[in-house]
Amino acid sequence: MTDVDKLARLTKLVRYYILYMTTKAGSGHVTSSLSAADIMTCLFFEKLRFNVNDPENFANDRVIFSKGHASPLLYALWTVAGVIDERELDSYRQLGSKLEGHPTPRFKYVDVATGSLGQGLSIGLGMAIALRAQNQKSKIPTKSRLASGGKNQKSPKVYVLMGDSEFAEGSVWEAVEIASYYKLGNLVGILDVNRLGQSGETMLGWDVEKYKARVEAFGWQANIIDGHDLKVITDAFDDLANKSSKPQMIIAKTIKGKGVSFVENKEGWHGVALKQEEFEKAVKELGEVDKSLRGELRRAESTIKNQQLRIRTKDEKLSYKMGEEVATRKAYGESLVRIGKDNPSIVALDAEVKNSTFAQEFKDKFPERFYEMFIAEQNMVGAALGLAKMGRVPFVSTFAAFFTRAYDQTRMSSYSLGNIKFVGSHVGVSIGQDGPSQMGLEDLAMFRAIQDAIVFCPTDAVSCARLVEIAAANFGIFYIRTQRPATPVIYKNDQKFRIGGSNVVKSTSDDKITIVACGIACIEALKAAEKLSKNGIGVRVVDAYSIKPIDKEGLRVAAYETGGLIITCEDHYLQGGLGDAVLDAFADDRSVAIYKIGVSKIPMSGTTHDLLKFEGINADSIADKVLAILG
Repeated sequence: MTDVDKLARLTKLVRYYILYMTTKAGSGHVTSSLSAADIMTCLFFEKLRFNVNDPENFANDRVIFSKGHASPLLYALWTVAGVIDERELDSYRQLGSKLEGHPTPRFKYVDVATGSLGQGLSIGLGMAIALRAQNQKSKIPTKSRLASGGKNQKSPKVYVLMGDSEFAEGSVWEAVEIASYYKLGNLVGILDVNRLGQSGETMLGWDVEKYKARVEAFGWQANIIDGHDLKVITDAFDDLANKSSKPQMIIAKTIKGKGVSFVENKEGWHGVALKQEEFEKAVKELGEVDKSLRGELRRAESTIKNQQLRIRTKDEKLSYKMGEEVATRKAYGESLVRIGKDNPSIVALDAEVKNSTFAQEFKDKFPERFYEMFIAEQNMVGAALGLAKMGRVPFVSTFAAFFTRAYDQTRMSSYSLGNIKFVGSHVGVSIGQDGPSQMGLEDLAMFRAIQDAIVFCPTDAVSCARLVEIAAANFGIFYIRTQRPATPVIYKNDQKFRIGGSNVVKSTSDDKITIVACGIACIEALKAAEKLSKNGIGVRVVDAYSIKPIDKEGLRVAAYETGGLIITCEDHYLQGGLGDAVLDAFADDRSVAIYKIGVSKIPMSGTTHDLLKFEGINADSIADKVLAILG
């Protein structure tokens, strides 16, 4: 039976710690934390099933603070739970502290980095899919079980705390619709409707009925509650046990700054800490606070180990033939199926272009491990992060151009220490007549800017197949760039590849210059080198399939052996791509002259041949550039 009196005392202590740590730090989001203090205290100490000594236990419920600026509330709750020493709150927001201004996994009870608003529900969606499947004693979720809505209600739940301001984000609604589609009855959204955003009233203010109508229109079960009535809150959480197939949304009407009268429902206090004298006044209002009081979390009923297995990539022989025309996007699909046979933790997500990205191949073979995410790229990446955090190895595919929509989710995946493999197809002007809106021309720059991300650009089917294997077998953020046109196989099936590697694909004993290229531009560079060789001009061609990290040593050897001259060639804008990666490799060496050619004009519809010529990256243009440099 709920002890409302104890919950009230715990909530008072939570509020005290919120005020204490933010005043000590001189910064932090006090009022946003106070508004959700009641509902989250009830969740933690009345409903949540979580083994404090085993946070990795897959039987645990999960909590995501999508409104990450409410980190004072998060840390206050864990202090009351006894896992943070009160003295550690003095380090809040200080350099080196794990109690950061917005949560990151540096604090072991946080799964993902949050605070870039609108992303938590997508992550929770991915977690909910994985956890429900885990509970159903399967390493992967099956289509039939997804469609059933999860009749087995022992599945751990995922709770996502959101602010009303972030409900203006389109990514929230992408998650809302997909959660309904997959009937995620173990996903619970908690909407803190405190009316005030950072700089004024939110779009709907306190119109909680309108929130309810919108959420229910997407197929959720919604429940409006008084977010400060502890009995009502606990009853709402108890009621969740009676739900099955629909995701749940608790819409809590709250007061921003609740518990401190002089900041309650006042504008101008967002992200503002109390001064010492204000803190003392606020604590006096709280009344007697029992700092010795501690709350206890319910233990999860069982222990379920992380089911992610080490990815095994057998040294299977490939069957591609030299000179055979194969699109790298097709090689991606074939490779994913090949390694998927022995690795049940591999899953695939696609944004309704699976027949173009060739993710269809994986879906046909392993439908239970394929997730159609439709044209909603932000949610797709967020869900992939959630799946990754639950032990899956997600491959996420769409046209490279459309990853721009989900760039924020991509960078936050890095801060969350995610293990996601991004595959962008239809890159460069070589896609042809569909025109510039479909051309991935910024993708290399985007992913190179993600700290610790690995960026690959395979040139043929063999290199693509092997690079997919490498990405699967190694932890972290990987990006693989694939092409629409079929290109000739240039490698033998036993060719080796590595992170940070490159291959010399053409050379003579008297090379005058090195062309560094990747993808279809490498094919054009080989044609140019062949043309020049007929005129007695030796040209070395390096396939820089690893853009980040770049093969610094290999490139230096090539440069020094070819007169200190390099031309980079890429089907990508000149900013931030291969050319700039090569320049970085020679930043401390001015003895090498580097010339860049790439996409330098806004493209248009046309054939692949005409567009490569238009941008000056076809074989003839490359040969002309070599002749101009050599004089």
